[in-house]
Amino acid sequence: MTSDIKTEKEKEFNILQNGAGEILFLISVRPGGPENPRLVFDGNNSALLYRSRESAVILEGINPDAKLPLQAVDEVLVVELDGDEVAREYMVPLRIVKKAVSV
Repeated sequence: MTSDIKTEKEKEFNILQNGAGEILFLISVRPGGPENPRLVFDGNNSALLYRSRESAVILEGINPDAKLPLQAVDEVLVVELDGDEVAREYMVPLRIVKKAVSV
């Protein structure tokens, strides 16, 4: 059985945290909306955002200052930007794994 998932590396993304400890990921907009999205974080510097069965985004180079806050939450808010405009936003469950594999 083959997978039809399109995996892309995000060239530039931001991770923000508000005063309540909630985490926000800002990424570029992708075609198609999210369907049952989830985020897998290796606890180090990489994460993989599964947007849908057809789309995944590799997030490499996570700032060391973001590691502990990410390990303290169960979900994050993902905002997809089209230029300076918000194209969509959605909550994503976060799972910590020992090692995420790069493509």
